[in-house]
Amino acid sequence: MASLILFVMMPVIATVSAEEMSWKAGVAKVVVTPETSMWMAGYASRNKPSEGKVHDLYVKALALEDQEGHRLVFVTADLISIPRDLRNWLQDECQKKYSLSPDSLLLNASHTHCGPELRSSKVSLYGAAAEQVSHTENYYNNLKQQILGLVGTALQNLQPAKVGYTHGRAGFAMNRRLPTETEPRNAPYPDGPVDHDVPILKIESEAGELKALLFGYACHNTTLGFYQFCGDYAGFAQYDLETAFPGAVAMFMTGCGGDQNPQPRGELALAEHHGSTLAIAVKAGLLGPIRPVQGTIRSAIEPVELEFATPPNRDELEALQKSTVEYSQRRANALLKQLDEQGRIPTDYQYLVQVVRLGDQVTMVALSGEVVVDYSLRLKQELKGDAAVWVAGYSNDVFGYVPSLRVLKEGGYEGGGAMQFTTLPGPFAESVESRIVDKVHQLVKKTEKSTDEK
Repeated sequence: MASLILFVMMPVIATVSAEEMSWKAGVAKVVVTPETSMWMAGYASRNKPSEGKVHDLYVKALALEDQEGHRLVFVTADLISIPRDLRNWLQDECQKKYSLSPDSLLLNASHTHCGPELRSSKVSLYGAAAEQVSHTENYYNNLKQQILGLVGTALQNLQPAKVGYTHGRAGFAMNRRLPTETEPRNAPYPDGPVDHDVPILKIESEAGELKALLFGYACHNTTLGFYQFCGDYAGFAQYDLETAFPGAVAMFMTGCGGDQNPQPRGELALAEHHGSTLAIAVKAGLLGPIRPVQGTIRSAIEPVELEFATPPNRDELEALQKSTVEYSQRRANALLKQLDEQGRIPTDYQYLVQVVRLGDQVTMVALSGEVVVDYSLRLKQELKGDAAVWVAGYSNDVFGYVPSLRVLKEGGYEGGGAMQFTTLPGPFAESVESRIVDKVHQLVKKTEKSTDEK
């Protein structure tokens, strides 16, 4: 279906210290642009399948190995989500084929709203034709195999490397929860909280050649909403960086951008402009001091139980079936089906939290779902220390919005309104933020250096 593009780090003689060269790294990328017209993800208002592309979509992998043989693979995707069943399947297959432990795999979706829908249940929920459901299922099954092969290729390409950390800033993300007399509405809110940091991981070969840039930003990929496949601003940023640094692979990780939109938006030229702005922020960061990353990889991933508020009962769901809102009808039907087949509606969600430490220099927190910016701002303060703190959302399982307590109480789309487009009973209970943050702190403690390492 798509050609695999490989980047191998060839050993070259160079005068660098043994400590600096304590890493190995390997990268690879694969084109995942659908070859047929497909239903697109992100906007419930879409009423027809795709019509061509602006540029290709990619899945990319960066494999790291420390001097003790601990490995970590980052997988970034120009896609709407990482479905939980994809995460589960991939970690099982990677463990069998590559002896890669589940906590050594981190998946992140750019959340472009101009990519293919991966979830056939969503395509059905949108009322698309059966043919489109079949296209989605076929694409998804092939995608899983592509990503599995990609991880293997990145691991095969491991070669001595240097790893460094820096950061930049970009200002086009704007809070989108404009206060009103009732609840926030989706509109630009210049006074709302934002996170304009651009964390950057720089990977070089022995010879000092730039091989990979892993960078992040907390903002929805929603500049565009048309019917062509496109990576939106994140896709343009990656193209810009790979053009500026030939031979390097640029990889984007979405931050806690659940309540952030690029502004202004709505035109292709604006997506290109925001992409250029983000690429410039990365280039500017590379001009500043680069902190060498040295030491070992320590990682952990665990679920935490997030409770839903009291779920609707049968009478309430049957009333929703008569709603004039089509999505409410479909959601009620799906929840009633769960009730009939399983005897209950789920009362909680098993939410994945991952913490990765790269030496003593970088602590990365990868949160599932469409996480609002409050989590990033809070965790950066609470985990502040010698290590840079990098908080990513949209990781390992992108199932819906994850509000902070503030956002939950305020209500609105991210606070619970978006649940109507899922088959979850939501909204979440008020313990949602405390449970996630407590689990992060547990995993940060769990990944501390052992006594022997200190």
